[in-house]
Amino acid sequence: MRTKSRRKNKINIVTLGCSKNIYDSEVLMGQLKANNKAVAHEEEGNIVVINTCGFIDNAKEESINTILEFVDKKEQGEVEKVFVTGCLSERYKPQLEEEIPNVDQYFGTHNLPQLLKALGADYKKQLVGERLTTTPQHFAYLKISEGCDRPCSFCAIPLMRGGHRSTPIEDLVKESEKLAAKGVKELILIAQDLTYYGLDIYKKRALADLLKAMVKVEGIEWIRLHYLFPTGFPEEVLDVIKAEPKICNYIDIPLQHIADPLLKAMRRGTTKAKTDKLLRLMREKVPGMAIRTTLIIGYPGETQDDHEVLKEWVREMRFDRLGVFTYSHEENTHAYNFEDDVPAAVKQARADEIMAIQQEISAEMNQRFVGTRQKVLIDRVEGEFFVGRTEYDSPDVDNEVLINAEYLRVGEFVEVEITEASDYDLFGVPVQEAVKV
Repeated sequence: MRTKSRRKNKINIVTLGCSKNIYDSEVLMGQLKANNKAVAHEEEGNIVVINTCGFIDNAKEESINTILEFVDKKEQGEVEKVFVTGCLSERYKPQLEEEIPNVDQYFGTHNLPQLLKALGADYKKQLVGERLTTTPQHFAYLKISEGCDRPCSFCAIPLMRGGHRSTPIEDLVKESEKLAAKGVKELILIAQDLTYYGLDIYKKRALADLLKAMVKVEGIEWIRLHYLFPTGFPEEVLDVIKAEPKICNYIDIPLQHIADPLLKAMRRGTTKAKTDKLLRLMREKVPGMAIRTTLIIGYPGETQDDHEVLKEWVREMRFDRLGVFTYSHEENTHAYNFEDDVPAAVKQARADEIMAIQQEISAEMNQRFVGTRQKVLIDRVEGEFFVGRTEYDSPDVDNEVLINAEYLRVGEFVEVEITEASDYDLFGVPVQEAVKV
């Protein structure tokens, strides 16, 4: 069927999955713009590029459904071409080509020059660090490395992203300066493992050195750390967090489980005793720091006793932020050799139990903010509230502050007096209005 008339050759980038995929889409869009291509993010266009996720079952299903949706639009004449890139395409390209042949072409995670060529554009090496951000103007993700060298038994990331590759400090500083010049105030550092940063190019863990360089970038007021592996954690990073006011008192450290048999089976390279020691050290060195973690529920061989150990540990550790995933049996991972023997209903029930515990903890911990004044970055307007975050909260995954005010500027920092707290959110008024009352 002939494509319906619309703007000529506008490329629509559709992004699925994690923040690392968002970053990759932004780099692609920057390259296309430099080639004078009309490009948009998740808007209408006659050419569609789907940046897929292949991490766990739900993400794969969403990616496949999105591909099928746009293939159907192509068959109906609503779009002309459909290209697929990203993790799912990297991992399952032969199967996808066989099962969904009406996609014009599939590309992996390392095929940016080839994808650009298919889109009628040239890869420009001089644009390294240039991108079109898709997040709100005041915050941006900054990917400091690609891939992963960790041997975790459940994870397919090395299959899709390859081995660890750090970006040099000077390049990251330049990219940060460009983002600051565009109005970005908060940088969220992302990688599969931030703690591994620098081992390949500097022969040492260099995250602390990177942070010391980045805090010098004018215009950046918050630097947030996502995804730090617990094994081999560089303790000097904690000293930098404590010393540098620009670095948020926040750390995202996915711990996955705490029962020793599970940690061993997962090939995490640590134990409950070592993990507990690290968490105590974090809280001693940076008092009041928010610690976020994620857990995997229902890994092969997880017993009820293992689950009880995990529940008690969550109660004891009182994480500021916590999320859970139910285990997904991924082909070609080490864990795929084991029987996926925890029934889906049991996985979900255990996950619900953990989150019920965390909900109580979050509600109790939020009460400590009532009556305090907090620096809040305003993200958006929603209904009657201005919605923002403290330094203890990352966008999309953590708590928010709902502010009752006549007018606040999105993207600006405001001092807010917290007047009320719920399980996962805070409520407040700007200090100047609190004083008037």
